[in-house]
Amino acid sequence: MHPRTARQQPRTSRRGRAPVWLALVWFAASGLASLLAAGPALALSEIGRENLPPPTTTPIPPEADPTAPGIPIPGETVSPPASLEPEDLDGEQGEQNDIARPEIDENGPLPEIVYNLDRLPEPVRRMHDLLVEAAKSGEIEKLRPLLGMGNGMVQLSFGEIEGDPIDFLKGLSGDPDGQELLAILEEVLNAGFVHLEAGTPNEIYVWPYFFGIPLDKLDARQKVELFKIVTAGDLEDMKQFGTYIFYRVGITPDGRWAFFVAGE
Repeated sequence: MHPRTARQQPRTSRRGRAPVWLALVWFAASGLASLLAAGPALALSEIGRENLPPPTTTPIPPEADPTAPGIPIPGETVSPPASLEPEDLDGEQGEQNDIARPEIDENGPLPEIVYNLDRLPEPVRRMHDLLVEAAKSGEIEKLRPLLGMGNGMVQLSFGEIEGDPIDFLKGLSGDPDGQELLAILEEVLNAGFVHLEAGTPNEIYVWPYFFGIPLDKLDARQKVELFKIVTAGDLEDMKQFGTYIFYRVGITPDGRWAFFVAGE
C-alpha cells in the first residue's frame, strides 16, 4: 500500500508521524510542551500553543554577510521589531500579539496569492533566496548566519528553546543532520505567498499561502499544491482548526527572517 494513502498509519506530514489532534490533546492534558526543546524530532501536531520564547542570543560567525538585510552584525545593537516591544505584551505571562499568528479575517476578502517573486520588496526577495540556497545546500549550519540574534532572532517555536538554535532545529528533524527540515523549508518557500497585515507593525510576507486562506476555501488546484507539503490525512486533521498549521516562514518587509514554526 502506498505510504501516502495508508490511513491506518498515524502521521502528520509526508514523513510519517502521530496525528494532529491526538498529539495536541496529549500535550494539553500532560503539560509536556517543554519536550519540544529537549526531546527527539517532533511532528507538526506535536507542537501545541505555548508561550513565546524569550530572546536568545546566538553568536554570528565572522563569515556572515554583513550587508545582508535583516542579518545583525556581531557587536551591533539590535532593536526589537515593533511586534516584540514590551507594550505589545499582554497578561502576566507576557503572552504577545504573536507575529507568527497573523490576524486573518475568515469572513473578509481573501488575501492575494502571489507566485511571482519579483513582486517582493528587494530585502524580502534577498532573504527568501538566501533561505532557499541554504536549504538546497543540505547543510543546516548554513542557516546560522540568517537566524539573527537577541530580540531580532528568528522565532523557531511557540515555546521556550534552550541551547543552540541549530541543535534545536536538528531535534525537530526526523534525521540527525536536519536535512528533512531543510527539505520542508525548501518546499514551503517554493509555494506561493501572501502579504498579511500590510501597513501595521506586524506586516509580514508568509509562505506557504495556505496559512492565509481558510482550508474550506481552497479549490481543487490549490489542494494539489497543499499535498506537496502535507498528506490528505494531515488535511483532515487540520480541518479541526480550520487553518493550515504545518511549517510556515515569515519575512518582514525590511528583510528580517521573522519565524519558521509549526503548530497553532
